[in-house]
Amino acid sequence: MEHESIRLHGLRVTLRDFRADDVDAVHAFASNPVVTQWSTWGPNTLADTQSFITDAAAEPASSARTRFTLAVLFQGRLVGTAAVWTTSASDRNGELGYTLARDVWGLGLATEAAALLLGHAFGPMGLMRVEATCHPENAGSVRVLEKNGFAFEGRLREHRLVGGKRRDSLLFAALLSDRELSDPDLSYRELSEPAADKLTAGSPASLP
Repeated sequence: MEHESIRLHGLRVTLRDFRADDVDAVHAFASNPVVTQWSTWGPNTLADTQSFITDAAAEPASSARTRFTLAVLFQGRLVGTAAVWTTSASDRNGELGYTLARDVWGLGLATEAAALLLGHAFGPMGLMRVEATCHPENAGSVRVLEKNGFAFEGRLREHRLVGGKRRDSLLFAALLSDRELSDPDLSYRELSEPAADKLTAGSPASLP
């Protein structure tokens, strides 16, 4: 894709590119052990968060951008992170993930953020399959993915190495072909814009 700055709007959530001055807002939740309990990263040190912001803020400058790490805004406040990236350009496959601050859990914001990511993946990014993984005990993440039409595809045994221990993951995937079958008149433009707003409710999940 060409160099561009991203801003995706839902009914209540906006996703935008990160800026250098987002460090404090991100660190407020990324350093929280409750927020990161199902993650493969964290709780963050300040240096961890600064490194994350540096990398994320540099993404828009890429001439061939295949990763979109975005800030989640709710009522004008940065409350989370959401990302979608290409894992195989030749196969048109990708993956997504998201993390929200503890004080906005249970409001359906993760579901809406994931819907915006999926619309961007199947629209401008041109992907045909998007995967997501989560900890087997992360029931909130499972609900978010299911509300967005992700199908459970199996349990990946000892998939992640976290804190020196191997950990299983649940694998989910959403297919463009499934969306087209459910609504054959849905265009790429609709996938990347208003279609995302139709999905509400949900719970927090962790960025893989």
